[in-house]
Amino acid sequence: MENFFGILKQEIYYGTTYNSYRELKLAIEKYIKYYNEERIKEKLGWLSPKQYRIETYDCINIKR
Repeated sequence: MENFFGILKQEIYYGTTYNSYRELKLAIEKYIKYYNEERIKEKLGWLSPKQYRIETYDCINIKR
């Protein structure tokens, strides 16, 4: 979890000025969606977390 917050700060916080709490909140929500659904990770076989969950779920169901 600490790694996630470090990446989030690097990618959307440092060097960016947000004019309101709402603007910052929306940027964080958008980033979390991107992080979970689109951003690929080497540890997950170059899949996004969403793709990894879908493939893992499919593999478990095929084995049953």
